[in-house]
Amino acid sequence: MDNIAKLQGLPKKKPGEANPIDIHVGSRLRQRRTLLGMSQGKLGDTVGLTFQQIQKYERGANRIGASRLYDLSRVLDVSIAYFFEDMPLDISENRYKSVNEQLSSDVSAFEVDDLTRRETLELVRNYYKVTNPVVRRRLFELAKVLADESPEG
Repeated sequence: MDNIAKLQGLPKKKPGEANPIDIHVGSRLRQRRTLLGMSQGKLGDTVGLTFQQIQKYERGANRIGASRLYDLSRVLDVSIAYFFEDMPLDISENRYKSVNEQLSSDVSAFEVDDLTRRETLELVRNYYKVTNPVVRRRLFELAKVLADESPEG
C-alpha cells in the first residue's frame, strides 16, 4: 500500500481555472446545439436548466455531471462519446502520461486482492466466452489440477 501513497496524481487545478476537458466538452456541446439551430434557452428548457447554466457548461466554467451529460446527449441526439471526440492529444493523452507511466511501472500496488487483478478478470471473462459447457468444464478441471500441482499451491 505504500506505493499507492507515492503515486503522483494529475496536476492540481488553480481556483477559478477551467479544466481543459470541461472546456472541450463544452465546446462540443455548443457545436452540436448550434448545428441543430437550438438556442441556449431552448436547450436549457428541455433539460431543466437556465440558459445561463448552459452558457457556463459551454465555456467549461461548470463541469457537466454524468446524468446531465446523458440528458444532453439524448436531447442533442448524439452519443456521450461525441463530447470527447476530437480532443487534442495534449488534453487526452499527455495529461495522463506520468500517471500511466507510474501505474504501468507498479501495477501490483493496486492489485491487492487476487479477485480484482486484471489477469483474474480477463481469465474469468474469457472462461465465460467458451460456449460449449463440456469444454468449459474441462477448462475448469484443468485449472484446478494445475493449481494443485503448482509449487505455491
